[in-house]
Amino acid sequence: MERENFGSKIGAILAAAGSAVGLGNIWRFPIETGQNGGAAFIIIYVLCILVLGLPIMISEFLIGRYTHANTAGAYRIVSNGSLWKWVGRLGVFTGWFILCYYSVVGAWTMHYTLLSAINAFYDAPAQEYENIFNTFVANPWVPTLWLFFFIGIIHYVIIRGVKSGIERSAKVMMPMLFLITVVLTVCSVMLPGASRGIEFLLKPDWSKVDSTVILQAMGQAFFSLSLAMGCLCTYASYFDKKTPLAKTAVNVSVIDTVIAIMAGFIIFPSVFNIGMNPNEVGVGASLTFISLPNVFTHAFGNGTFLAVIFSTLFYFLLFVAALTSAISLHEVATAYVTEEFHLLRKKGATWVTLTILVLGTLCSLSFGPLSGVTLLGRNIFSMFDDFSGLVLLPVGGMLISIFAGWVLDRKLYRDEISNGGDLKTPYFKLLVFSLRYIAPIAIGLVFLDQMGLFNIFKNS
Repeated sequence: MERENFGSKIGAILAAAGSAVGLGNIWRFPIETGQNGGAAFIIIYVLCILVLGLPIMISEFLIGRYTHANTAGAYRIVSNGSLWKWVGRLGVFTGWFILCYYSVVGAWTMHYTLLSAINAFYDAPAQEYENIFNTFVANPWVPTLWLFFFIGIIHYVIIRGVKSGIERSAKVMMPMLFLITVVLTVCSVMLPGASRGIEFLLKPDWSKVDSTVILQAMGQAFFSLSLAMGCLCTYASYFDKKTPLAKTAVNVSVIDTVIAIMAGFIIFPSVFNIGMNPNEVGVGASLTFISLPNVFTHAFGNGTFLAVIFSTLFYFLLFVAALTSAISLHEVATAYVTEEFHLLRKKGATWVTLTILVLGTLCSLSFGPLSGVTLLGRNIFSMFDDFSGLVLLPVGGMLISIFAGWVLDRKLYRDEISNGGDLKTPYFKLLVFSLRYIAPIAIGLVFLDQMGLFNIFKNS
């Protein structure tokens, strides 16, 4: 069976950017920036992308394009069947594992888009927003129905194939995502008092920068670009031989970073407009589904048309960002199943979808009927989240950098990134140096920091 490729360079870039741009850009990056020195954090973050993110992204791209195989098959080919083939299999497992709980949050964004559209937050007291969220996630039926709907959309895109499904959806959703982000940014920065929010986000405060902030910037750069999830390697396997890998990696990184910074322009002017302390808005789900409905409702006028439109567009933006990332995660597993077990795409995608529905339902129910099922104080959802973020991603990223820097054939590496010598690669030695030394050490430090090892020394 002939393997599909993306039909255009812009389609390849938008699809890869869609994989990278996700919920982390909107509910993690702005808070990390605001609490860790503003523009100082952004500068450190960009440097981390240059020395850590780009080398690993380019490596994933070239391994995928060179082999034109799913992530597991790609590493089996370039490693000549050695033990390094397990790096690819780990990537496939990581992408599939993340999607099981990531889809739950994607489903929440759909529900909150509807709540915003029907003005459900009108005249609610501040404490009511937490009650609304907790009641929703504890319900055994409503979140699960949204989960099935969300995964159903992903399944429909995947079974349509690379060009008609993934590429076409990326060409629609990524410009839409950018347009909505621009509209929300403009509305937010025009609010009274917005200048204080902009200053809070962009004023460099180097006094807040310490080793912990640097490690957080490394971690954010690594996770924000969807490294070590199999997504980039899988999508690159659909690139044609003329696709400039380094340029594509830079384009994806720029799009990813711009969206993340603009999310800060959406959130902080609104926060300052209602006089809320930005350090009290929370992070993750508490920020997105508890604090922000309250912020947007009061910043743009309780119950006004503008408040409804702004809030609805924001949660629809979250939905689109979650969907583009989820599609890439599903494709990692689908490509693996169809190629390794010689199945038709529709059948392979169906098997993947069924497993995600089962485990995703368990994650969703862990806030309600299955809330008593815990391990080390974590419910099922938190176990999936923590294991992927604390273990799978950093271990996978470190193995990729070591393999690309020390094991992968240097001639193969140079030939791929130069498109057979057609492109100049003056950065090649720096790239290899980063993969061999900087990236493994940096990822190792992030891993140890996330496991809490450095806290022992701080508290001693």
